Amino acid sequence: MGHGRGIGVDESDRRPIAARNLGVTQRMAAALVARGASPNGISVAGMMAGLAAGLAFAATGWLPGLAWLLWLLGALLVQARLMANLLDGMVAIGRGVASPVGELFNEVPDRVSDTAVLVGLGVAAGCLSLGVGAALAAMLTAYIRTTARAAGAPSDFGGPMAKQHRMALVTALAIWCAVVPGAWGGPVAVQATLAVITLGSLLTAWLRLSRAAVALRGRA
Repeated sequence: MGHGRGIGVDESDRRPIAARNLGVTQRMAAALVARGASPNGISVAGMMAGLAAGLAFAATGWLPGLAWLLWLLGALLVQARLMANLLDGMVAIGRGVASPVGELFNEVPDRVSDTAVLVGLGVAAGCLSLGVGAALAAMLTAYIRTTARAAGAPSDFGGPMAKQHRMALVTALAIWCAVVPGAWGGPVAVQATLAVITLGSLLTAWLRLSRAAVALRGRA
């Protein structure tokens, strides 16, 4: 999400996503607008996809015979979650139904989805604490962004481990685990990826905090 769905949408509050300008994406959004689709309903559908992705990842450890299929299913569900994140804001603006409550649907489902996906990976890795740590670090990046914005700083969607970077890495990991047998296509790869996401998210949080402090001092 992160598209700025409250009243009086400011383009600076929308996550910069190149796919928003693709013809196929705009046609999908136009079709949803024409059918009167609910932006908040799309947000919830995206959250359900995120929860299902986390469950699929976790299940790779419970059903090793189906692990390759579950990894691919998880990758598809992560991408479905991102597509919903992209379309909810486009539909809200297209229908002219942006509202204050949209901000809740703009943020809360994202935190749930991130947590489900990363904790699910922790279960798959056989190290739940790694998944929880990655989820907390990811949540910190969003917390700093929203807190800084509330204090008057510009919305900062920068990386190096923003949501789109985390989910791209997770998708690549899932495909890797589906095609590479053995430990390097399982626990070792997942643990390494969670460590990278955690450290990258902490760096992202620090950089966002630093940029917000500079912006707020400049305004003062």
